[in-house]
Amino acid sequence: MLERLDSQQSLTWNQRKIVFAAILGDSLEMFDYFLIGYVLAFIVGPWQLTYGQSAIILLSSGVGAMLGAACWGRMADRIGRRKVFIATVLNFSLATGALALTPDHGWVYLFVFRFIIGFGVGGLYVVDMPLVQEFVPTRKRGSVSGLITACIPLGIGLGAVLGAYLAPVVGWRGLFAVGLLPALLTLLIRAWVPESPRWLIRQGRHEEARQSIAWALEMDPELIELPTELTAEPRTRWADLFKYPRSLLVSWLTFLGQQTSSYGLTLWAPTLLVLLLAVPPAQAAFLMIWVSAAGFVGRLSWCYLSEKIGRIPSGVIIGVGAAVTTAAAGYWHSTFIGGVSVFWLMLVVNYLFGDGGVAVIGPYAAEVWPAGLRSSGMGSAYGFGSLGKILGPLGLALIVGSSNIVKPEASIAMIGPAFLFLAACALLGGLAFLIGVETKGRSIEEIDRELAKPLFHRSKLEALPAAPTPALKMAEVHEDFD
Repeated sequence: MLERLDSQQSLTWNQRKIVFAAILGDSLEMFDYFLIGYVLAFIVGPWQLTYGQSAIILLSSGVGAMLGAACWGRMADRIGRRKVFIATVLNFSLATGALALTPDHGWVYLFVFRFIIGFGVGGLYVVDMPLVQEFVPTRKRGSVSGLITACIPLGIGLGAVLGAYLAPVVGWRGLFAVGLLPALLTLLIRAWVPESPRWLIRQGRHEEARQSIAWALEMDPELIELPTELTAEPRTRWADLFKYPRSLLVSWLTFLGQQTSSYGLTLWAPTLLVLLLAVPPAQAAFLMIWVSAAGFVGRLSWCYLSEKIGRIPSGVIIGVGAAVTTAAAGYWHSTFIGGVSVFWLMLVVNYLFGDGGVAVIGPYAAEVWPAGLRSSGMGSAYGFGSLGKILGPLGLALIVGSSNIVKPEASIAMIGPAFLFLAACALLGGLAFLIGVETKGRSIEEIDRELAKPLFHRSKLEALPAAPTPALKMAEVHEDFD
């Protein structure tokens, strides 16, 4: 039945609706998630927040995302992609709306609900990517997955636009009230998105899988032949993730490096622009519109390049480019060229790599896991990588000086070392791609077979000369472990 999907030359309207639902979900998810970066620029002065308090507010969502990705990812492999998709959207949008009720100086209230938002955000990304990948043919998987991640900066850009033009009118609480809008997305999901056919097949629900494939291909289900053997695959356990050490390392480290560097920059950028350029928060939000636009261009570019030159070369270039531009932003943070801040220019260029690279990193983290563990594996990687959402904002705050109230003289001197830390993390994420396997041009089933290959084959062991019993037993142990 799946050969019907892989033989497609172009996507049907129904498949495009699934892609659009995922794009809309991820964009609004990031709008809700990064809204705090713009709100913080408005409240940090009046509330007299220290770097430490500001960092706690920013990193709380990282803690939530770390747990949410693991929990929701596992749930998506157990109860299905569609149900979890809907649940995560409701999770983060309702929690964002609750922030409109934040009391004055209620930074602890912000911390709690930011944690809940992160829990939902971590879940959405690790379920919608496998869902879309399991609905499209191999030749379209990389470009479609990249397109979804390419549109995420639209959500961040929306936050920048509202921070610049709407916040002065409705206030920062009004911005949080707008964050309730993604809840309406659940109506579209319920109307448009069916369950993944590959997930249904693994559950032994072949008739439902046939209906799902027929819906995607816009054809009569009776024209799709059911397999002769209708068997369900064995249920996987979360511990099975450790049977794939290469997948584990490459997906965990790429996410960790990228998120530490990117989130450290993104969450602090509006505040740092206020401090370094001595501009009001609304002007800082306006400058971030251009930074977000660069991220969008970068994601579209890497979406195309990952299909042309491959996932691994793309990932390495992304990591190196992000590291160089981050270090340059820190080193020349007080330099101006013709009245234009080099710090801001480097942020723009950095987003072409660091933020744009998510178009490769996100889809690749789903591709390198076998079918039965795809959401669990991506969830574990996104969850582990979400440590970066803590390490990035907190690391910068600790290096700069967390005990001081946010003001120019408390931060400028240590921005260089802080940005070197973020640059090193970006480089780690890029070099980690060298551990992985190339997925360009391979179907999901071909990737699964590649991942199932042991490091030591029985034929190689049988070709070895006779060895003492302990050595033979050790070889058997290695084979069982593989």
